[in-house]
Amino acid sequence: MAITTDNAPAPPAAKKPGSAGTGRAGDKIFLGLSRGSGILLLVIMASIAVFLTYRASLALSVNEGNFLTTFDWNPAGDPPTFGIAVLLFGTIVSSVIAMVIAVPIAVGIALFISHYAPRRLAAPLAYVVDLLAAVPSIIYGIWGALFLVPYLEGLNLWLDEFLGWTYVFEKTEIGVARSLFTVGILLAIMILPIVTSVSREVFLQVPRMNEEAALALGATRWEVIRLSVLPFGRSGVISASMLGLGRALGETMAVATVLSPSFVISLHLLNPGGGTFAQNIAAKFDEANELGRDALIASGLVLFVLTLLVNGAARLIIARRKEYSGANA
Repeated sequence: MAITTDNAPAPPAAKKPGSAGTGRAGDKIFLGLSRGSGILLLVIMASIAVFLTYRASLALSVNEGNFLTTFDWNPAGDPPTFGIAVLLFGTIVSSVIAMVIAVPIAVGIALFISHYAPRRLAAPLAYVVDLLAAVPSIIYGIWGALFLVPYLEGLNLWLDEFLGWTYVFEKTEIGVARSLFTVGILLAIMILPIVTSVSREVFLQVPRMNEEAALALGATRWEVIRLSVLPFGRSGVISASMLGLGRALGETMAVATVLSPSFVISLHLLNPGGGTFAQNIAAKFDEANELGRDALIASGLVLFVLTLLVNGAARLIIARRKEYSGANA
């Protein structure tokens, strides 16, 4: 006699990802807290943007110059004139110098800790790198002013002698090394631990089977890293680099301690002078009048937008690389 299952109850439908969960009180509470935290973060970001935009509009409404192209900064003048051309140039140039120096070194250190160093050396070295990431920026600034600035003068003279033909490394003014180039080196030292730590953790997540398969096929250690480790960790390295770039763009006290501020744009990066958004805000906020503070907030709004654009571009690059990897899988 055949047994039919026409009247058998249907199996319960599987929960979709992102659904309310099992219906337990703990799951509902956790879902509500996590959702509320995300909404609160968006509200805070929107509030910051609205506040900066409002205060910036008050300053820009009375500014006599072009805010984006004016080199002068004199909100207390008659008429008030201020612009961010020098600050934007200094912020971008110093951050680019820091990224060019720090990212290759950080990736090399991360690869050494994760794939080359013996375990007895890798663990203490990783611990030291993590400790460097926790050093306050003012400590880096004091070290840069007392040690880096005096000793970089010799490097500047060497660069001027052998690379002065590039125009960028030509030193045309006599003075200590309180320049954007010095700031870039200091920022590179500051962001190096962050990029190293994140990249190291990404490289440690590479599937062991991939590396062993490459070794079994006769690949050398470098070929394993080039063909398996670096492609797998590319998006993570980009994220780490953008994290370091975010700190370089907004660094305040270290830059203010080392840089000799001036509102002059010079492509001679070894000459003293320059300015960044954060350094200018820190230096002028206390002595500024109401209009001056609104002008500083307007420059802070530009830095806020610049940081958002950098992070958004990084997210876009990572998402496209994930789609490309998924399509070729």
